[in-house]
Amino acid sequence: MTQRDVVFPPGRHALYERDRYSPAIRSNGFLFVSGQVGSREDGTPEPELQEHVRLAFRNLQAILAAAGSSFDDVVDVTVFMVDPASRFETIWQVVPEFWGVAPYPALTAVGVTWLNGFDFEIKVIAKLPQTAQD
Repeated sequence: MTQRDVVFPPGRHALYERDRYSPAIRSNGFLFVSGQVGSREDGTPEPELQEHVRLAFRNLQAILAAAGSSFDDVVDVTVFMVDPASRFETIWQVVPEFWGVAPYPALTAVGVTWLNGFDFEIKVIAKLPQTAQD
């Protein structure tokens, strides 16, 4: 098996080591980012929902930046939400702060019953800029 090209954001390496997964993997010109939640530096959830979502996006942004990428390079998004019927609109008020203007990435939203204490999770696939692929 080939060595995985792992991308770590600054300052969160211990959390990924503890939970035994890679934040992102570069492969064939793409960046596959693991689900990001609104976790504080110590790994605990941010309690207020909109701040929770913002923090998940900021955690995602840190991984994209560590790979030489940005939200502009994201092509596919999957979001997971606990109780989407009551939380979708509150969550979706935060999204434009990070996506900017249309056209937006492809998106799949999934309602779930459990996210280990979190209410929102986002995972993406981004096309790496040519310089980040080298």
